[in-house]
Amino acid sequence: MQGSGQEEEGDAVGPAGASDDSSEEPEEDEEEERRIREGFIVDEDEEEEQEDSEEERRRRKKRRKKHHHRHRDEDEELDEDDLELLEENTGAAFPRRITRIRPGRETESPPAASSSKARAVVESSDEDLDNDDFPRVQDIHNIWDDERAAGRDDDDVDMDDMDNFIEYEDEEEAGGAMDENEREERRRERRRLEKARRRAFGSRPELAGIDQNAWEEIHEVFGDGHDYDWALLGDEEAVFEEEQAKPEMKYQDVFEPSEIRARLLTEDDDLIRAQDIPERMQLATSSLSPSATLSLHKPLTENDLDDAASWVITRLSSRKERDFFRGDGPYHHLLSDLVQAITCALRYLFVSSFEVPYVWTHKRDYISHFNPATPRAPVELLSLDDLWRLYSVGQKYRSLLERRAALDALYSRLGITDEYFQNEVRKRVETAEMASDATEWLGMKYREEKKSKFDVSFHDDEEQSEVRKHKTPSRISAYELAKKTIVSKLAEGFGIKPHEVVLNFISDHNTHFVEEQELNPLAYAEQFVDPDGTRAQPAEDLLARARMIIATELGKDPLLRQEMRNTFKSNALVSVLPTERGITKIDEHHPYYNFKYLLNKNAADMLQSPQFLNILAAESEHLVTVSITLSPEAKANFERKLNDAYASDSFSDTARAWNEERSRVVQEALEQHLIPVGIKWTREWIREEAEDYLAKQCAQTLRERIDVAPYTAPNMKRGDTPSVMAMSWGKGDPHKDSIAIVFLDEAGRLREHTKLDNLVNTENQDEFMDMLKRRRPDVIAIGGFSIATTKLSRRVKELIESAKNSGDRSDEVPSIPVIYVHDEVARIYQHSQRAEDEFSALTSLGKYCIGLARYVQSPLNEYAALGSDISAITFEEEFQHLIPKEKLLTALERVLVDVVNKVGVDINRAVTDSYYQHLLRFVGGLGPRKAQVLVKKIASMGGNLVNRDQFIKNGLLTTKIFLNAAGFLRIVQDSELKPAKNRHGEDIDVPDPLDSTRIHPEDYELARKMATDALELDEEDVHDEHPSHVVSLIMQDEENERKLDDLNLDDFAVNMFVANQDKKRHTLNVIRMELVDPFGERRADFVLPGDWEVLTMLTGETRRTLRVGLIVSVQAMRVKDNFVIVRLDSGIEGMINKRYLTDSGLSPLQVVKPGQTLSGVIIDVKLDLAADQFSVELSSRENDVSAGDSQYRRVKHDEKWNHAQYDRDAEMQARKKRAEVDRTRRVIKHPNFHNFNSQQAEVYLEKQQRGDVVIRPSSKGSDHLAVTWKVDDKLYQHIDVVEINADPTGQHAGSKFVVDGTHQFSDLDELIVNHVQAMARKVEELMMHEKFKPGTEDDLHLSLRNFVAANPSKSAYGFTLNRKRPGHFNLCYLANKNSTVQTWPVRVTPEAYYLFDTPAAGVPELCDAFKIRQKSMSYGGGLGGPAGGKTPYGGRTPGRTPAPGHATPGHMSVRQVGRTPNPYGGASTHPSAVPGAYPPGYGGMSQYGAPPQYGAPPPAGFQTPSYQQPGPSNYGQPPAPPGVHPSRAAMIQGNSWPGGF
Repeated sequence: MQGSGQEEEGDAVGPAGASDDSSEEPEEDEEEERRIREGFIVDEDEEEEQEDSEEERRRRKKRRKKHHHRHRDEDEELDEDDLELLEENTGAAFPRRITRIRPGRETESPPAASSSKARAVVESSDEDLDNDDFPRVQDIHNIWDDERAAGRDDDDVDMDDMDNFIEYEDEEEAGGAMDENEREERRRERRRLEKARRRAFGSRPELAGIDQNAWEEIHEVFGDGHDYDWALLGDEEAVFEEEQAKPEMKYQDVFEPSEIRARLLTEDDDLIRAQDIPERMQLATSSLSPSATLSLHKPLTENDLDDAASWVITRLSSRKERDFFRGDGPYHHLLSDLVQAITCALRYLFVSSFEVPYVWTHKRDYISHFNPATPRAPVELLSLDDLWRLYSVGQKYRSLLERRAALDALYSRLGITDEYFQNEVRKRVETAEMASDATEWLGMKYREEKKSKFDVSFHDDEEQSEVRKHKTPSRISAYELAKKTIVSKLAEGFGIKPHEVVLNFISDHNTHFVEEQELNPLAYAEQFVDPDGTRAQPAEDLLARARMIIATELGKDPLLRQEMRNTFKSNALVSVLPTERGITKIDEHHPYYNFKYLLNKNAADMLQSPQFLNILAAESEHLVTVSITLSPEAKANFERKLNDAYASDSFSDTARAWNEERSRVVQEALEQHLIPVGIKWTREWIREEAEDYLAKQCAQTLRERIDVAPYTAPNMKRGDTPSVMAMSWGKGDPHKDSIAIVFLDEAGRLREHTKLDNLVNTENQDEFMDMLKRRRPDVIAIGGFSIATTKLSRRVKELIESAKNSGDRSDEVPSIPVIYVHDEVARIYQHSQRAEDEFSALTSLGKYCIGLARYVQSPLNEYAALGSDISAITFEEEFQHLIPKEKLLTALERVLVDVVNKVGVDINRAVTDSYYQHLLRFVGGLGPRKAQVLVKKIASMGGNLVNRDQFIKNGLLTTKIFLNAAGFLRIVQDSELKPAKNRHGEDIDVPDPLDSTRIHPEDYELARKMATDALELDEEDVHDEHPSHVVSLIMQDEENERKLDDLNLDDFAVNMFVANQDKKRHTLNVIRMELVDPFGERRADFVLPGDWEVLTMLTGETRRTLRVGLIVSVQAMRVKDNFVIVRLDSGIEGMINKRYLTDSGLSPLQVVKPGQTLSGVIIDVKLDLAADQFSVELSSRENDVSAGDSQYRRVKHDEKWNHAQYDRDAEMQARKKRAEVDRTRRVIKHPNFHNFNSQQAEVYLEKQQRGDVVIRPSSKGSDHLAVTWKVDDKLYQHIDVVEINADPTGQHAGSKFVVDGTHQFSDLDELIVNHVQAMARKVEELMMHEKFKPGTEDDLHLSLRNFVAANPSKSAYGFTLNRKRPGHFNLCYLANKNSTVQTWPVRVTPEAYYLFDTPAAGVPELCDAFKIRQKSMSYGGGLGGPAGGKTPYGGRTPGRTPAPGHATPGHMSVRQVGRTPNPYGGASTHPSAVPGAYPPGYGGMSQYGAPPQYGAPPPAGFQTPSYQQPGPSNYGQPPAPPGVHPSRAAMIQGNSWPGGF
């Protein structure tokens, strides 16, 4: 803890060479004494203060490292025995801690045994001593050394013998071969250094009397103060290293990148601020955009201007082309002047970096035609809109130059020579598309050269180890593959190169001709067939590939592509067809209905409308498909011209054959390449033009709103800012909303604000009137969010009028106009962060009133302060959302720039007023970044500028920015001028009256000259005055306007033009106006909103939504004898007269009650803005309402309408509607009934049990039902049920239900129990049988084969579900291992199983029936015999149609699309399926009862069969199988049932 004090002592001890005589500087000795005394005991606080210095920390670290070397190795310390031994032999006392010097240590001399001097050497190296600035740490025992040597002379060498001895021993140990002279020299040097230390400590009287032994005892008890440095060293070093490693903090490390961009602090922003180029010219997008990026385009040069002017003039506008280029145009004779004007404008914009406002205001003479002979009739060659258009087109030309440069660089890198490219293509690259096409063409034609040029490898590159990768799709096109084969030679045989065809096409006549071939194309292609038959391709294929090569080269040709684009530009047709979704969704009232069936509309007719943008929006919603085609005539002409350029003129058969091949090439080039390119370009061209048109419309609306002066009240000078009281009732709810009132003075400062509950109470009225009398506003602005605002306006007008008419107080009440104000900006402002920052104490409604008041004072300021939020304002009601935000912001920003520079900005006010400061970013040359830094610089100077010269003198603006902005930055001046020099002859900043005008500093001399001439003064008269003294005189002259009008400015302008070719006619007019009225108001009068605009603002209703004839829903508010007062949903009140209320003529009190909702037809809209009355008149008569308003809401379709397609789709929709009507939603009260389709029913039954049922509507009509029941997992049977006496409305079930045409049920429960559940039991019974095999049919086949393979002498059979025919089973049989598996169908009915048409009451009977049939068939056809078995039915495959009377075995389709299948297949021949086959009393069979069991009495009229009774019917029958009753076997074989089975 004493280190700090010892550092101070070390500071006092000078290095070698310092003065030895401390008495020469007694003041320093006293200071040193104080420092030593203070440093002897050091506080921790002092040490912490000392450590504040980073330099000191660095030095301490170095010193501590040296101490650390002494402490870190414990084995190097002398132990107690060594010390005692030394004391015995030397008689000297040693401290209990002496450190050895390790061999090899770079020390000058080893330490002496008891010498503090030696310790100093160990602990403070020579490097430390030589360092003047290093604060050295001294041991406490050094003080004893100084005291002991206090009386010694400089050359005192009486050293202790033991000192010499110890030094010698250590020197021998460390020094090795050091001789005596060297050791002696080092001792002397050390003594000299110690002497300097002792002299430094010699003036410390408080240390006198302490001898060596005492200091040794002190040292032994307290140590030297560094015993625990090792514990502190690590932490301090860590802190030091952490501080050293800690990088310098930057704002990029603190803020998010988005925050940095928002604050304009990125590197790009810094670059924009630094460059002497207008900010907007440095940006690729609008400066209003939050994502504005730096533009990297290079500026144009003087050499580029002529080409740029020629390129721009043809793309400026169609009006310019009509007026100047056509021979009959009114300005055709001024075409050369137009070219010169465009050249000048391009020079100002792209070479000199002057913005449009500067050119329009100060260089308008150079973009106008000036004829010295008729100076009073100048012709404006370029308007302000033309200048902005020229700027946009010039940017495209600049981009084209860069594309051309990139194209040239690519061509040079390829290292090739292509005459066609150099002489034709490169010279014709006039668009970005052509540059892109040329780049693609070069890449295609010289792909191999491109690879070799750009795939660079070096000799020392490491070989890449081959890593097996997944195969990726090939990027080599079919064209490139074909070019590498012999087919390319075949393509050359077509007789003319593709680029020669193009040259023929673009020229008036063919300049290249075809080389005729002797062979026809097929024979010629045969020569290129590969002789290897395994790889040979037919000649037709080779010809096709050759055509593909030529067609690709033609289709990729830049010149031909440009010709196709030009063709599309003049002949493109646009058609639209709706998708399936669009057919139903786009009805007659949909906005997209206008173009739903658009057919072949000329693309040029869509450029000045938003229709195409709507089409693209509908396409993105998948409602329509857009097709762009060429008109048939244009396509035929293009194809014919291309064929003529390619075809041969010969008439031989061979030439005709080759011409046919060439015609195929042309067709392929058109369809595969040229037309798709034209379609893609046309689509983008129309879209871009339509977006520009819409953006221009929005910009024009903004211009109408902001290019107006502040509201001018009576008795106010035009252009002055009024004081405004703004009021709003919000939504106008008397129970919730209060009235907010704010007052802004002429400077825009909030002077007073209050809140009133209403203006009905006398107390509130008095408070309002008192505020009105005190503040006396020039105008009262009203705004709100509901129609109740009109009540507020009426009430305010009534209060003012009643106060004026009250008699003696009339003189106290001013006549104040009450107006409505556009509130779009105020609505945004009230919720903005800007409002919160400016007026945090106000309520949201109060902030809204602030926005209203500010709008009255300056609409321009309000819109300029919005920034990027300006795009949220609606300038175009229906289609603004179709414009990309960046394009919209650019268009709106240009309007703001125009108007702000037209008005000018008071720079000193902008520095102090943050709200007014928003205008500064739109001044010419500036932007948000440059305006920001300008304000900061002016504020650092004191916040006030005296004249415009300070912009340059004080480095506030760079040269180009100053030239752009100077004329628009106003510096308001005092009336009196001061001399330009002070009494010492030094230049000082003095006001200049011209700095308060729109006159540019470069024209100041002209202004002074005009003022001098107007005042008829000589130069001598104003020689000693300020140069602008005459200007101040003419401005103050009461007859200045007359005197300036007396000047002949026309002659002045002509003389200047003749003398110096200066065009200044417009500039002279500007100077005259500014001298009369500096920065006078040049804008139109403030525009108050009209009646419909106010109605829309308060209610949202528009002319479209309140059109006469529309039907609206209204609520009755008050019912009178002769009329009913109603209210629309928007809050507008209406009236229904008695005669329009009902056809019956009843009194309104009998027909309507308050609160009742009615439908009414609008018959009149009454708007009276002056009286604040907005109402509608309606009719609710049934005849009027029932007629509907479809004709008023219907969207009119385009004239180009596809009527045929519309009729076809309408008919299709009508059929669907009829089907929907027929398929009405059924309502049947049954727990199993659901309005499901088949898929929904299956999903519902998926989690139910087997046998569960869903009854649902049928697709067959309203007299059908469908029953779906679960057979097994993922297996469902659908049964068609016919309803007898069905309800046509579908609200009730029929009286009877018939299945399969014969089986009738009285209700649905009987159908479920006796039919569905009976079948389910049958299915369950068979599935529980041992012969049933779950799984698929293939699983059963495999099981049978395995069984027969294990038991060769046996056959096998089994059952499985037929999953292709729900409700059926498959019986699979394998006779032996050499036969195939036979599959027979088993049908399940409620009463029996059917094997083909043989019924079986149960599963055992089914098995018996199978065995008997199998036995019978084996006798007849050898089924399953050793030969492998034959298919039953005499060679028929069971999968085919069986013999008559039998069902089709094998696999059949389960489901018929759209119909519920019959589960029983075709017509049954079973007696139960034939009406009358059974008598009514037979065992319940007629009603699907349980079938009779074996042995039951037969029905009447039938004889019991007997197997003993011989008869012809038994002839030839096989014997009954074992275990089967003969009579049952006979029945099964068909002899016991009439007609058999």
